[in-house]
Amino acid sequence: METFITHARGLTARIAGRREDQETFGRLAAGQSPLALFITCSDSRVVPSLITGARPGDLFELRTAGNAVPPYEEGAPAGAEAATIEYAMCVLGVADVVVCGHSHCGAVGAKARGEDLAELPAVREWLDRQLPDELPADDGPAVAAAVQRHVREQLRRLRDYPCVRSRLDAGEVRLHGWYYEVHTGLVAAHHAETDLFLPL
Repeated sequence: METFITHARGLTARIAGRREDQETFGRLAAGQSPLALFITCSDSRVVPSLITGARPGDLFELRTAGNAVPPYEEGAPAGAEAATIEYAMCVLGVADVVVCGHSHCGAVGAKARGEDLAELPAVREWLDRQLPDELPADDGPAVAAAVQRHVREQLRRLRDYPCVRSRLDAGEVRLHGWYYEVHTGLVAAHHAETDLFLPL
């Protein structure tokens, strides 16, 4: 924590010392206009701003265990994930949505391997509800095929949200599926025409 505290204490001084930063952070106070909704895993090794080079205000982020997008269910109580997606679509009007899975994902790996999660009932319930059952089981430590299968499913789920579907139909938003390798930094994007993930 000391490293974080030291950085936080110094942030004000760094901003005050640079006119460019003062103007940037001053604009942030007036409101947000992010370029994209970035849906990714809670995993600490996945840092959206590191992957994309985003500056403050560029990304509206949704982070869940296993970068899961809950299925849209009309009439069901809305969760934080659905509210975040709706806000990004209807209020912020983001032009792009990225679902970014990653190698060595603990959530996807646990589901794919059928691990015993009896000691983690909340995690077990989340994975049972949110991750597809049809994941490749023998996938190695990177679980690349399972993660990529999972990203495809999350893109499909996103299309079921009325707020997403209406903007897709109007040509106002684009969906992107990414796979990030934590051990190399490689980012591969899903190509619908071939159903493959290819390096950016």
